[in-house]
Amino acid sequence: METAIHLDNITLRKELLPGDLGYIAYMHGKQYAHELGYGLNFEGYVLEGLQEFARKYDTVKDRVWICEHNNQIIGCMIGFHRGQSVQLRYLIFLPEYRGVGLGKKLMNEFMAYMRELGYKKAYLWTTNEQHAAIFLYTKYGFRLTEEKVSHAFDKALTELRYDLVLPEA
Repeated sequence: METAIHLDNITLRKELLPGDLGYIAYMHGKQYAHELGYGLNFEGYVLEGLQEFARKYDTVKDRVWICEHNNQIIGCMIGFHRGQSVQLRYLIFLPEYRGVGLGKKLMNEFMAYMRELGYKKAYLWTTNEQHAAIFLYTKYGFRLTEEKVSHAFDKALTELRYDLVLPEA
């Protein structure tokens, strides 16, 4: 008998370890090829971004959240410093972990990270096909600021930029 997945059984590791970035690329490439038909160019895009992150990773300014269940990585999210703002990247978790509150937990972590480090602005890029993620982002105050038609992931889609500006305290 399969046991139900509970948020309490998922741990968030904030330390980046060797192999994590490669696994993040693997998860994105495999999952989005299967679910959305994205091709090798999408995986290349993810790898380029992760390479940049690896080279510029600053343990003070950046944050990683590696989600683990039963000692296996099941998801992640990255906050990547970009001058006075932060880019939210690589929010993903395995399909069987959807609907348990993990997205909300990660977004709460992201908002706390922004407040802790004094970031007032954040942004992210996604696609028009990421309906659940877009719902989550807009719930936390992100607003659509840019759209561009793209074939970068080996299919026609619209890339979307969302920005967040925190209110002054």
